[in-house]
Amino acid sequence: MEKIGLVRTRDGRNFLVPFILITSLFFLWGVAHSILDVLNKHFQDTMEITRTRSALIQAVVYGGYFVMALPAGRIIRRFGYRTGVLTGLVLYGIGALLFIPGGRIQSFEFFLLALFVIGCGLTCLETASNPYVTVLGEPEGSERRINLAQSFNGLGWICGPLAGGFFLFAGGGDVTTPYAVLGTVVLLIAMVFSRVKLPEISREAEAQKENCGKSLWKTASFMAGLLSLFLYVAAQTGINSFFINYATENAGVSAHKASVWLSFGGMGLFMAGRMGGSWLMRFVKGEKVLAACAAGAVVCMAAVMLLPGEVGWYFLLLCFLCESIMFPTIFSLSLRQAGARTKQASSYLIMSIVGGAIAPILMGFIADHVSMAAGFVVPLICFAEILGFAVRYRKL
Repeated sequence: MEKIGLVRTRDGRNFLVPFILITSLFFLWGVAHSILDVLNKHFQDTMEITRTRSALIQAVVYGGYFVMALPAGRIIRRFGYRTGVLTGLVLYGIGALLFIPGGRIQSFEFFLLALFVIGCGLTCLETASNPYVTVLGEPEGSERRINLAQSFNGLGWICGPLAGGFFLFAGGGDVTTPYAVLGTVVLLIAMVFSRVKLPEISREAEAQKENCGKSLWKTASFMAGLLSLFLYVAAQTGINSFFINYATENAGVSAHKASVWLSFGGMGLFMAGRMGGSWLMRFVKGEKVLAACAAGAVVCMAAVMLLPGEVGWYFLLLCFLCESIMFPTIFSLSLRQAGARTKQASSYLIMSIVGGAIAPILMGFIADHVSMAAGFVVPLICFAEILGFAVRYRKL
């Protein structure tokens, strides 16, 4: 029997090269998402808008996921993963370059339009990349592969706040340069992918035996995973969006210093957690690791609410470690029984990312009318449901 590994199958096929190429994309959308958290606070200060209104930044990006997820899925099913990746890169690049005229117009609505285009591009990238990584090897290694790939997404989450904090807080509020550079790099990478052929992976034959025609909507693990992914993205986006607000209002930290802490502290723990989680899942089932992390996140959010100040801020940082493995693990567990419908199921899972459009608005509303610390009740509720999903996964 052939030796199998993380990206090697029992019949001897090795998917190392496509795995490396696709993993590089995880970094790109990590940067795109994380820089929003700095942009949120920047627009509050420069355009003098409320926290509720600034939450529209996340709402339009994650709203793009809801609008584009099904079309992206159809593109991938008809033309393949490579076309889905190229479509995403082109939209991402165009949206980023729209910040150049946006910097001259200085219209909040125009910036929202540019971010919506970026969101549509990210949807195509994630719809193609997440399921593709899970099938680049044997099924039992899917949680490890996606957590390893998502570790580089964590690296992007480190670089985004760092670059954004430098240009927006320390660099005189220059919002054009980081997006101009990002858009140019993304379009250059699109040119590279246009000349690379990615192997199309199919599980159709064995999957038809496994599923026996069972609908996704009658697959309990998929339905529960869909809800959990919606709530996870809601929690993650809400925490990231108001991290700097919490630091400045409750811990006495400046906006620039908070952006550095978000980059190296929060996102550093986030990346370390994903890499450590990928290693740990060699020995412990993914659902058990998920349950432990969800329980830790619930404790962290309770401390953020009940102990506002320096102690609460430390727990807020610790929560990044707890939430690190959640997205890839929930995604992979949800696809485990999808079989022949993996691409279709992925479209619905990516659509659930629209949860990120809702939580920041709820948290901003609570912060404007009660307190910033009280707003973190939203992610607390989300993590509690994810804990329930992980605990009952085997029964599902």
